[in-house]
Amino acid sequence: MRSLEVRPHFEDRRQCLHASQASGRQRALGRLALATCGALLLAAVLTGCGTAERIGLRAPTSQPVLQLDVQAPKPLDKLLERHLDLARVNRQALGETLNDGELERLVALAPAQARALLETEGYFHADVLATIEPGDPPRVRVQVQPGQRVLVVSAQFQLQGAAQAEAERGQTQALAARRGLRQDWPLPAGAPFRNDDWGSAKAVSLAGFRAQAYVGAQWLETQGRVDFATDRVALSGTLDSGPLYRAGPLRIRGLNHHDAQTVQNIADYAPGIPATEDFLLDFQERLQQSGLFDRATVTLPEQVDDPAATPVQVRLTERKLQQATVGLGYSANVGPQMTLEHAHRRPFGHAATARNKFEVAQLRRQWEGELSTHTLQGLYRNLIGGAASREESDTDVVSSARLRLGRAQETKRFSRLLFAEAERSLTRNAAGTQGSSSLALHYHGIWRSLDNNLLPTTGHAWTGQFGAGQARSDPGGSGPFMRLYGRLNAYRKLGAWYGQGRVELGQVVAGGGAVVPEPLRFRAGGDESVRGYQYRALAPTENGVVVGGKVLFTASAEVARPFTDRLPDLMGAVFIDAGRAAQSWRDLHPAVGYGVGVRYGSPVGQLKLDLGWGHETGRARLHLTVGVPF
Repeated sequence: MRSLEVRPHFEDRRQCLHASQASGRQRALGRLALATCGALLLAAVLTGCGTAERIGLRAPTSQPVLQLDVQAPKPLDKLLERHLDLARVNRQALGETLNDGELERLVALAPAQARALLETEGYFHADVLATIEPGDPPRVRVQVQPGQRVLVVSAQFQLQGAAQAEAERGQTQALAARRGLRQDWPLPAGAPFRNDDWGSAKAVSLAGFRAQAYVGAQWLETQGRVDFATDRVALSGTLDSGPLYRAGPLRIRGLNHHDAQTVQNIADYAPGIPATEDFLLDFQERLQQSGLFDRATVTLPEQVDDPAATPVQVRLTERKLQQATVGLGYSANVGPQMTLEHAHRRPFGHAATARNKFEVAQLRRQWEGELSTHTLQGLYRNLIGGAASREESDTDVVSSARLRLGRAQETKRFSRLLFAEAERSLTRNAAGTQGSSSLALHYHGIWRSLDNNLLPTTGHAWTGQFGAGQARSDPGGSGPFMRLYGRLNAYRKLGAWYGQGRVELGQVVAGGGAVVPEPLRFRAGGDESVRGYQYRALAPTENGVVVGGKVLFTASAEVARPFTDRLPDLMGAVFIDAGRAAQSWRDLHPAVGYGVGVRYGSPVGQLKLDLGWGHETGRARLHLTVGVPF
């Protein structure tokens, strides 16, 4: 391509400049000078155009310079259409046509360019033919037979530096890092070889190794040797681990109201542990979940004097000391509702958090409150809490109150709560009024093995509850009781689908004719139970009135799939649920519900909108929930 640029003579430009600066008395002369300048410029352009014709360039045109026809298997055709010089001509021509000599040169270069591009995709024996077909504009046809693609035959990597020496001595961290380097290589034997994949695999492997606390690890050399006779490539490389970085003292920035000791307790590590990526992310997640900070980042410094005592940098932005939230909404379980929540993160200047929540709904009025310490050593919290509620159903009204004193522990893998609780309930229905109370010791635990606690897709979570104490009821009697409850939630990827299942069991055993308070008994039906039925409606009846049961069984199976690949968080789902509460296992006959739903992965958990059909009732119900049930 050539370009022709026409400029006015220096004398003409000077004349124009002089004219633009003329005084008011010389305006007429200035206008004459400008006219002269324009005439000279026009003459220069016309002269230039004549020169362009004499040297072989044609007049500008809006038509494409050429038509490129690439005949190659997908997606190789798109690769060549983007990167061949022939493909860039139309974008760079700027309206000028191409002379025959330049076109022939580009066509002659096309086969070599195409083969070089195809080699980056693993095709080292490509046959390429480029031809010109006359026309206006001319058509250039590029025909490609890519041949056999090169495959990876082996991937062998050597480790040197501190990690290799430590692995030979049997140190756990070094053994895990070396094993990951060799076993988790992203481009294994049998995979197609592409330059982009080769570069990405090296970067991913290096990042994974650095995440094992060898922050300074670097590739010393990498190599891919192609055997053209067999179309196989052998990959190899040597990685220098550098030293193992170990966590040292905390460097905390951003504290105004809260104590550095609280951050130390949330960190929950002994100096000298490997500063792995998982360690940093877990620490950061605990800070964010503590409820004390709007933002929390945990990093290592870029420059470290002593890797054996690497400072851990913590940058924090505290939340407001007090916060109130008002909410309006609708629940398929309790109808229209309004909530008011208030939190004070340092009441009376103490390292504690006070929370209160008030809820007024069509079928429920409730207060819940808790005063708990900030995180103590071992990730524990001491707490005192209480609740009072009034809940209506089609057949009864249940009023209840409780007071508990306990100790909780929260980690990524498990949550524990041990507490003593006094509870009382009053049930009014067509059969009369029944009051019951209890004093008991309870243990609640959740054990998780999930890829993501907020939006799980793989893994499982166990929930277990055990309680024992003394109960008294009127009418009824007094005696000891024991309450057992367990639930398993499992998640699996099933190709393009996401599957999940749930099994839930519970039982209350009481002696002396005592009836435990209603909140300790079981009911089924509604969200996260058996969809297609009313909330808490699947329970035994006495004199035509629904009451809490002594045993519980529910189960659920569900599969979901994104509507489109572009919106992976928006999914459609189908499900089937079954279950019921009863007074004995012999009397338990599960009700079945099934239906369809929509799922959306929101920042606070999965939002679920379900339309369930109750097989027993022959009616449909709408269910809306958000979050995970553990």
